[in-house]
Amino acid sequence: MELWQLFALAGLGLVAGVVNVMAGGGSLLTMPAMIFFGFDPALANGTNRVALVAQNVTAVGTFASLGYGDRRLSLTLAACTVPGALIGAWAAVAIDPIWFKRLLAAVMVGVLLVTLKKPKHPAGAGGHASRAGLLWAHVGMVGVGFYGGFIQAGVGFIIMALLRACLRLDLVRINAHKVFVVGVYMLPSLLVFALQGQVDWLAGGVLAVGAASGAYLATHLQVKKGERVVRVIFALAVVAMAAKLAIG
Repeated sequence: MELWQLFALAGLGLVAGVVNVMAGGGSLLTMPAMIFFGFDPALANGTNRVALVAQNVTAVGTFASLGYGDRRLSLTLAACTVPGALIGAWAAVAIDPIWFKRLLAAVMVGVLLVTLKKPKHPAGAGGHASRAGLLWAHVGMVGVGFYGGFIQAGVGFIIMALLRACLRLDLVRINAHKVFVVGVYMLPSLLVFALQGQVDWLAGGVLAVGAASGAYLATHLQVKKGERVVRVIFALAVVAMAAKLAIG
């Protein structure tokens, strides 16, 4: 790759890191850029996961240092994604991609409505959700894993909507769980791509530096500014992704 392309990837990684940690859909910036630079889709997909791992590891550590997160709950939620991810990967070949994108666009609109609606009875800063809410959140994570195994793009939106509805947490605390969950199940998928030779480590490393920097900034920003800034970024990201998927 040329030097200017590496700088461009670092810049896009920074923006994607901010968007992903606050909402989701940042890969809609980085993936097309790599394909434009000459990567085939599989190589771009694998390389992008290097940045996603770095981004989420950084966000998890930063949230923890700022006093946000419930490691035990995050871990049990993440564990529930594994069986769904295996099934989703198997099912990926069974549906027409065009129809799936249109269905996903409709799902994104529903996700937007659920997530932006403030819970009537917030669980509070401690995150003490009801037993039923915790149960449904874990059951729902199997579906999240299925979606993540099927197609990764926009999975952050779905996680946020699920945890908002089931655990009634504020969006900042939801994001603290989200980055942990995505980081856990992203690692084995990166390993698969790496074993198949579908990772450009130079480009992935540069992208990862940008994404990790964006994740650090996004984590501090949302903790400082609160849920309001997350709601704005989330709404813009979901609308942009839904529009892109609907158009094709």
